[in-house]
Amino acid sequence: MTEQELDEMFSTAIEVAKEAGKVIRDGFYKEKTVDTKISAADLVTETDQAIEKMVHAMITKKFPDHRFIGEESTAESGEKHQLTDDPTWIIDPIDGTTNFVNHVQEVSFSLGVMVNKKTVIGVVYAPIKEEMFSARLGKGAYLNSEKLKASDITDLKEAVIIFEGGNSRDAKLLEEKVKNIHALIAHSRGIRAYGSAAVNLCHVAAGRGQGYVEYGLHIWDFIAGALIATEAGAVVLDPTGSDLDPLRQRVLCACSPEVAKALSQILTHIDTGYD
Repeated sequence: MTEQELDEMFSTAIEVAKEAGKVIRDGFYKEKTVDTKISAADLVTETDQAIEKMVHAMITKKFPDHRFIGEESTAESGEKHQLTDDPTWIIDPIDGTTNFVNHVQEVSFSLGVMVNKKTVIGVVYAPIKEEMFSARLGKGAYLNSEKLKASDITDLKEAVIIFEGGNSRDAKLLEEKVKNIHALIAHSRGIRAYGSAAVNLCHVAAGRGQGYVEYGLHIWDFIAGALIATEAGAVVLDPTGSDLDPLRQRVLCACSPEVAKALSQILTHIDTGYD
């Protein structure tokens, strides 16, 4: 793929994110029609669905030969998706739908583009806070026009770690996650939860925390934010310390290899399957 083609794709990604942001802002304080998916904590609104349809139309108009993976269309079809070498746009129309429903500002639109199974573009837009995070492979990460750099901390004891409970209410899974909360509190400076995987990764990229780990995610939740964090100098891995598998439902991000290793060693690793 040529640099010119990548430039055009990046420009389109920013344009799409801005349009999605307008829809999110318009619906943020309005009364919403809310449905559930796997649990009462896994929500979808008419705005999620409207954004995904709009974005799909915008992308296919410009790039009719590209592939598309969206959270809502995947949930509707129930089909497993496969990554190919083709350019693939991976969309979460509203990452943080529970925040959206409850007027919490940590709400984002997330878009990642993969080519040859490698992420080359990542855009995460938090429109209520007017924060546009973006990255291109090998070209750094930015918040609006400011270049991002992850924290220099190397000691887990000095680190603030972001951790989420997730949508599942399976009793055994929750028990394992509670063990991890105890371990994180015992070994770090503190823990936080913001309710959006994409935003969480961008917080690490921006030095607003030194680590983030979550089990039970999907590719659309983290693929864009993972590139942004990596381009800001952070480390993104599978929580076991192996390479990140974009179809395995878990991620660990840390500001440094030292914090990543320390996090991996104290966690109870949870297998939630593959997309």
